[in-house]
Amino acid sequence: MGTRHRDEGVTMAERPLVVPNPNDPRLTRRLKGLDQDRQPVLSDVVVERPLTLYLNGQEIVTMMTIGDYPECLAVGYLLNQNMLLAGDRISGIDYDEEVETVVVRTERVTNYEQKLSRKVLTSGCAQGTLFGDVLEKFREVKLDRTAVLHTRWLKTLLREIGTLPSLYLVAGAIHGCALCAGDAVILYMEDVGRHNAVDKIAGYMFLNGIAPHDKIFYTTGRLTSEMVIKTVQMQIPILISRSGVTAWGVELAERAGLTLIGRARGRRFLVLAGSERVIFDADAGEDAGA
Repeated sequence: MGTRHRDEGVTMAERPLVVPNPNDPRLTRRLKGLDQDRQPVLSDVVVERPLTLYLNGQEIVTMMTIGDYPECLAVGYLLNQNMLLAGDRISGIDYDEEVETVVVRTERVTNYEQKLSRKVLTSGCAQGTLFGDVLEKFREVKLDRTAVLHTRWLKTLLREIGTLPSLYLVAGAIHGCALCAGDAVILYMEDVGRHNAVDKIAGYMFLNGIAPHDKIFYTTGRLTSEMVIKTVQMQIPILISRSGVTAWGVELAERAGLTLIGRARGRRFLVLAGSERVIFDADAGEDAGA
């Protein structure tokens, strides 16, 4: 297994839409409880499970995750921590559900003992981490200046994301992230931590050769510094959330030339960085007033 070709010239209609499977019995559990009227009820809750990631025999991290798309999560985590490089060739990915481990093997010899000692605890739920050299690489990334977001796309995307199969609708306690091209959703991933959902998408993109330069990233979670850094690491030029933003997230977005849009709900949104990519045409076209 190796690096795939980028997807220039491939239409998104040719790619299958990847979404969570709310009917997967491994992802939720039905528990007994009492409601506000002290009546017994059965409620679906999300199952968290540990997943220990190894890179070429070296233990990297143990993540708490819902357990779907473990290979994508592993590869995306390594990419977003600069432990897996864009030119690396993956020789194998071994996932063992019984012992809750995933091993990524590369042709390049790796040793991250020193790097692993430089962790930064982030504001991400489920205690996300970044390593010391991530911000150094962040400063080197150049995002595509020709990418655009038509505001008429935004309403379509938000409506489509709201109708996708979702664990959140079944059990809550979940964050969702989507990769979009124009007004179409390509991938939608969920997990207990939004950083896990981001990493799943990063891993899927790498394994399937999806180019990032013209894509749009959407998340249900707040736009913190961690979310901005990961999006820039993935070289996606536009980041949207239905939630709010942090001041450092905006500052980092401005430094990187990332278009940052928060509080996107219905017709409302707030552009806080990179407004030059936004084409305000929501009132144009036959769908804009629907």
